[in-house]
Amino acid sequence: MSEHQDGPDHRHRRPEGVDDKTVEALGALSKALETTERARGHLYGFHQLTGGADLQLDRAVRLLREAGHAEWADTVETEILGRNVIPGHWTFQVVEAYNATYYRPFQELERSMVAELAQGRDHLYEAELKEARRTPGHPDHTALPPGAES
Repeated sequence: MSEHQDGPDHRHRRPEGVDDKTVEALGALSKALETTERARGHLYGFHQLTGGADLQLDRAVRLLREAGHAEWADTVETEILGRNVIPGHWTFQVVEAYNATYYRPFQELERSMVAELAQGRDHLYEAELKEARRTPGHPDHTALPPGAES
């Protein structure tokens, strides 16, 4: 086995002078950002599901009219079809506001902190956890995939 596959992953090695608390703090920050990524995915799910439901209303309105319920069709069409999900906003606007107000600033802050406090090295906390849990010499516990440069 080549040394770079079984030795530590140098791209994720803690830079000199970076202490345990900093690595732990950056790990916590990274985990919070990952949770935000998941929340953002749910927000896109909300956006797509709500939009899909609104488009399905076209069929409901058509079927209500065909069934002789024109007043109910008109009510659905005027009261629900195309309605804002919160005052002044369709879901795409909620997504845009979330991205601009919260997600992008959080992402940029995390990038800046990693750049300044860890010389741009990502996932130091996780990499150290991986290194501590590896079995040296085991083919399924290598630091890097085959052929990767450290």
